[in-house]
Amino acid sequence: MHLLFGRSPLHLPGQPERAREIDSPAFKECLRVQAAPSSSRAPRRTASQSAALNRYRQNRIEREVKHRLGGVLAAIALIVVALAVAGCGGGSDEGASRDKKLDEALEKIDKELEKQGPLVGLGEASPPPPDAAQWETDFSKQLVPLEEFQSGGPPKDGIPAIDEPHYTRAEQVDFLEDREPVIEITVDGESRAYPLQILTWHEIVNARFGDTPVAVTFCPLCNTAIAFDRRVDGRVLDFGTTGKLRDSDLVMYDRQTESWWQQFSGQALVGKLAGTKLRQLPARIVSWRDFRQAHPSALVLDRETGSARDYGTNPYAGYDDIASPPIFATRNADDDRLPPKERVVYVEVGDQAFAVPFAKLAEERTVAIDTDDGPLVVRWRPGVASALDASAIAGGRDVGAASVLLDGRPVPFTEPFWFAVAAFRPDIEIVD
Repeated sequence: MHLLFGRSPLHLPGQPERAREIDSPAFKECLRVQAAPSSSRAPRRTASQSAALNRYRQNRIEREVKHRLGGVLAAIALIVVALAVAGCGGGSDEGASRDKKLDEALEKIDKELEKQGPLVGLGEASPPPPDAAQWETDFSKQLVPLEEFQSGGPPKDGIPAIDEPHYTRAEQVDFLEDREPVIEITVDGESRAYPLQILTWHEIVNARFGDTPVAVTFCPLCNTAIAFDRRVDGRVLDFGTTGKLRDSDLVMYDRQTESWWQQFSGQALVGKLAGTKLRQLPARIVSWRDFRQAHPSALVLDRETGSARDYGTNPYAGYDDIASPPIFATRNADDDRLPPKERVVYVEVGDQAFAVPFAKLAEERTVAIDTDDGPLVVRWRPGVASALDASAIAGGRDVGAASVLLDGRPVPFTEPFWFAVAAFRPDIEIVD
């Protein structure tokens, strides 16, 4: 549950509790009083009606505050609320004064929440997962219920991250076809390529670009290729795969604290670092031909991974079907504004977020968007094979690739399937 008093709708997952609240005499009395015409409301409100209204408001606020804050902070907040609603009841002038005091109290609570930062480990926590014995994770700290995580099949580290990546110069690479997709990453002026024929089998590469530690990640189920700076508060983290999924997306863990991280957002959701967010770095999927032509002497992750895998084949053959649903359950699966596996360019600009369908990009080639931080320009070009279509990645259908510039500069973006965006950012604006 996520509450922001006075800022966003309240989500109450406990439907029976909600039903009891609506059926309560205080709630019904509150509705009857509030529905009265404004001209008659003040003189017709009796002392018992005012008391019922105030009891309902007080109880509702107490429940919200206790669930969101817990412990000492809840007590402090309740004092503020009690002061705001004290002496309520009476005429319309007194009602307006009461509402003003209540708004002021809620605003104070909002500010206190911001000071506290992410509130984790408060209230009732989900019980540890069945495989808790193999984890050193602090399961008392959670941003989301543990029930939202699903087993993807392989156990912890069953999909092995690459910890000692081996590279070959682009001009010497002989195992990639022209249309094959690679992740292009440029850090501190150095560009490298990470072929999806390798990332599809490993999902995480713990790399270094000079002094910058980078996690190169790819979730085949969501088609999300994302690079992160691995530093948190001056500490370098190494990442592995949990074997878990949330909304069909890769859940990583860091080996230093064994906190669980959502790949789509780069945020730790469970464990000591819950609430911490990794810095995303610009990365994009391009064709091997385009990368090689632009960077002939650049480093390319090669097949010397220490693991025996059938690189070049697609273990998810047939998965890239635009109308098919994801294999695992996701939130907001009924959001049919786009087909489930329509590729989109997903980009965040400040508090804004945009989704540009590949179908629109393929038709218009260039889409310009006005944002609060300047013009956002999204471009598309053909010539890149899907890594999740045919049994051989090089034979995948042409889905093209995108690039994104904000005010003329590259910015982080991803090319996920629509169902993932609907799950993680349901308020997204689709550019159509």
